[in-house]
Amino acid sequence: MAQSSSVGPVGAAVGYRPSVTLPFLAEFRRQASRRRTQLALGFMVLLPLIILVAFQFDSGGDDRNGRNEFASLVDLATSGGLNFTLFSIFVSSSFLLVVVVALFCGDTVASEASWGSLRYLLAIPVPRARLLTVKLVVALAYSALALVLLAGTALLAGTLRYGWSPLRSQVSAELAPADGLVRLLAVLGYLAVVLLVVAGLAFLLSVTTDAALGAVGGAVLLWILSSILDQITALGALRAFLPTHFSSAWLGLLSTPVQTDDVVRGAISAIAYATLFWGLAFWRFTRKDVTS
Repeated sequence: MAQSSSVGPVGAAVGYRPSVTLPFLAEFRRQASRRRTQLALGFMVLLPLIILVAFQFDSGGDDRNGRNEFASLVDLATSGGLNFTLFSIFVSSSFLLVVVVALFCGDTVASEASWGSLRYLLAIPVPRARLLTVKLVVALAYSALALVLLAGTALLAGTLRYGWSPLRSQVSAELAPADGLVRLLAVLGYLAVVLLVVAGLAFLLSVTTDAALGAVGGAVLLWILSSILDQITALGALRAFLPTHFSSAWLGLLSTPVQTDDVVRGAISAIAYATLFWGLAFWRFTRKDVTS
């Protein structure tokens, strides 16, 4: 019997190309229309403005004397746009950015499963590996955009309010504005690498469960647990294997001279953990029975 002209030699429809299913831009626009994306990115813009307004109501006095360490950070933050940006990054890096990255990467596949649309995406058909790749790349793109929006808004608002001044911190000498800007970009780059661990863990949980909230919350809770364990000195050298052990190594990028040993170790650790989690996510999803 002659083969139907609508079917290719391997049983696929004529003209079907797996590599063009679920285009990146289509998924990017689709995620941009979601309320959680708009709220998360909007809050990244709003947070520096909230901090700026809060500083205007700071009356100092006795309350400040009771918090000398934090008060000194506030004094640094109001001494220039670069310093205000550094403060905004400092107060956001340990929790807020973790939640945002976990939201983008943990919600991306689990939400499709909870809506019952995941099986229809695969029936288009979109190859499973491509679906995961596109969703992961889009989630990472929005995570990076959130980081850039936070730092960019803080730099713009802080410079307009406090001026373009040298960068100062408690671990370095005064840095010229150009040098300070380079240091801040390096800090953002390192934070982006460290947050890959959160992205990998949230993405793994996202393909494991149909509950988006469970994937996001699970990634955040495990990150907090790792941070708590890292404070237990009795663990000794084992702490170096925790994914959060080098999460604050970016402070070395602000010191004089620059301290990069822990930065390199932290980057290697983060990339290794992220690769492991992503590998497990692809392995799990390509063997999973998708019923939702």
